[in-house]
Amino acid sequence: MARDFYEVLGVSRNASQDEIQQAYRKLARRHHPDVNKDPGAEERFKDLNEAHSVLSDPKARARYDRFGEDFRTIPEDFDERVGAGAGGGFRGRKAAGGPRVRYGTGFGDDFGAEGIDIEDLFGSMFGAGAARAGAARAGAARAGAARGGVPGADQEAELPLTVEEAYRGGRRTVTLAGPTGQPRRYEVDVPPGVTDGQRIRLAGEGGQGRGDAAAGDLYLRVRIEPHTQFRLDGRDVHVQLPVAPWEAALGATVPVPTPGGGTAKVTVPAGSSSGRRLRLRGEGMPNPRGANGDLYAELRVMVPPSLGDRERELFEELAATSSFDPRRTR
Repeated sequence: MARDFYEVLGVSRNASQDEIQQAYRKLARRHHPDVNKDPGAEERFKDLNEAHSVLSDPKARARYDRFGEDFRTIPEDFDERVGAGAGGGFRGRKAAGGPRVRYGTGFGDDFGAEGIDIEDLFGSMFGAGAARAGAARAGAARAGAARGGVPGADQEAELPLTVEEAYRGGRRTVTLAGPTGQPRRYEVDVPPGVTDGQRIRLAGEGGQGRGDAAAGDLYLRVRIEPHTQFRLDGRDVHVQLPVAPWEAALGATVPVPTPGGGTAKVTVPAGSSSGRRLRLRGEGMPNPRGANGDLYAELRVMVPPSLGDRERELFEELAATSSFDPRRTR
């Protein structure tokens, strides 16, 4: 049985958007597979991403609150059809927080499509043209179903991205095996700041419909590949920052790499040690619908692999002069 998205994030049904974001960030950090090695962490992390993608979108959340887990299968013109007394119907499951309901649609029980439309999540990036195209396809699917056709099945494939590609977004050419085994090429618009587990919808590129019904959709599930330098925690980015002993001791302003391919400046406070985290607000993954993530630079104090004569003299002088004992209990 599908889990309640509010329970997944541990928030109440009247939680604000800020509360939902805070809950997601806290849980995503705890259950990210790169951090949590528990066998169930990856599946838990996917559940968190799905719950967040729905509840952070006002339109998707409103539909979920009304229809429960069936919200993806209810046509957009549901209210119009109910008002017109259309025949047929979905046998709905229990709506989230409400009683079992029955939805009149006129399409029968086989009509439906899974998934969160990326145009709902990032609608402001696609404009009215994409919205009109989606509405036209939905109308074609309803018309085909009404004539007795069966809409094509939705399909899903994986879209691997580097951290840099996910940060920048842009147009990608993806090659997948088609229904006959022959490769097919797709041009995909990747939204900047897309996160691991999100799905990008390619309308009409799924299974072929029967009769006059429309084809299904192809969903590309984003998988952000491990990076040698950056680690993602939701939209926050973590990076290790090597510093020299004198920079850590005296303080310094040093460059830190960013996932966008550039660098930012960070001030290392005097007296810093390895493990200290410095936060650069807004320098993490971009967020088209809200605040960007943050960049956390974790200091690593590095010593020279070999010392020149003068360097050795200075370190020996420091060792003889300093009373600092790093092993002393504070």
